[in-house]
Amino acid sequence: MSAIPGSSGIATLVGTPKEIQARLNKSQADRVLAMTFVHQQPGVVETLTENIMNMTVSLLEVLRERQEQSSLERLAEIMLPSAPVSPTLLKEAAMLIQARKAVLESGDWLTAAEVAGLAGFSARNPSAQPHKWKKQQQIFTIQHHGIDYYPAWALAADTGFRPCKALAEIIKIFTDSKDGWGMAYWFRADNSALGGRRPQDLLLSSPEQVIEAAKDEVEGVEHG
Repeated sequence: MSAIPGSSGIATLVGTPKEIQARLNKSQADRVLAMTFVHQQPGVVETLTENIMNMTVSLLEVLRERQEQSSLERLAEIMLPSAPVSPTLLKEAAMLIQARKAVLESGDWLTAAEVAGLAGFSARNPSAQPHKWKKQQQIFTIQHHGIDYYPAWALAADTGFRPCKALAEIIKIFTDSKDGWGMAYWFRADNSALGGRRPQDLLLSSPEQVIEAAKDEVEGVEHG
């Protein structure tokens, strides 16, 4: 029996059925293609087998290249937008990224565990009370990479770092117009109704003014 090695994990065995069977019993191949010849000269069979193997290897390489190219094209289609992105949308996306970056880098936001530490809650389940505040809409959060962040400027030190009571009313005012990020932008921006000051800087000291500014914001959008 003779064995003709090949590339791409392909090998060809030539011999009698008994010889081939013995070799296959030790093979680790996943698939086997068998061809039988009756009354053929050994030299002719080996030459024909070698040619068939060469053709098979070439065909597999072509199919593999086509499959890889097809996979790349499908992956590109998934990753790319379904339609060309307009310059306006790209500009808005860039502005949104810059706005979120500014909020996150401001140092004004705390995790639930950090809030619990300031407020002196039990270390056993430090996130429980901040999450309860959020659920009751006493405070809002922004979410980044699956983590909730709470506004530090909304926690009053003189009440044990509990949420400012006025915040619940402001959240209610913005219920239909702003999500957590939207409120974060509003609180951080200079506000003409507050003399150019930021709502987050006045929330604890002048809560009624901030509430009125929030009402003006909603009315301006509704009539805008």
